Amino acid sequence: MARATQTARTRQASRANAPAAAATAHAGAAAAPRPPQAEAILEAAARAFAERGFPGASMSELARDCGVSKALLYHYYTNKEEILFDMTERYIARLVALCAEIEVRRLPPREHLAALIRAFLGEYQTSQHKHMVLTHDFKFLDAPRRAIIVGRQRAVIDTFRRAISAATDGKLSVAAALPAAMLVFGMINWTFTWLKPAGPMSYAEFAEWVIRMIEGGIGNLAAPPARLAAKRSGRK
Repeated sequence: MARATQTARTRQASRANAPAAAATAHAGAAAAPRPPQAEAILEAAARAFAERGFPGASMSELARDCGVSKALLYHYYTNKEEILFDMTERYIARLVALCAEIEVRRLPPREHLAALIRAFLGEYQTSQHKHMVLTHDFKFLDAPRRAIIVGRQRAVIDTFRRAISAATDGKLSVAAALPAAMLVFGMINWTFTWLKPAGPMSYAEFAEWVIRMIEGGIGNLAAPPARLAAKRSGRK
């Protein structure tokens, strides 16, 4: 009797831990190369989630948007939550990798911070849909998967905190640099709402504006690109 009870408890514990175990296993393999068709599915799904929101997209609609059969879509993903996690985890892993790539360059502190800003805005330019999904829809993940995304977001924030602290020659401690880091993200994380890749100001130009503002305030900003000034004057 005791053995049967213990066996039942073991099975219950295994079922309870299954989502966390699956999420952890997936996270460990997230950076692994995927077949081109799987990557195409993620790109199309990112666009669908960004345009309609995660709750508004069904697996049937995703299959249609991806140009594949439902059978093939289910071959890669058992449900749309798995698609959301794979997409957001891979995207945040890319941002973490950008931090590491810049770290190994051993740049002087201010150049290091500027390089981070340029790199992130460069990535945002080519990943607008994924960035929108990460911003708006990762909240729909289950708790274990959401915790993985949040953990990697914190790692990115901590990288910026350290970079800002170093850029101030330690006047701001790493702990005290959190508001400054969030200020930087406030400037760059919402560019998908207004900064268009083919618009009058490029992502690279905006990156230089952000850097100049951080280093010297609004008074340190240069004149906007001529094409942006011309567009604004044409509206009046």
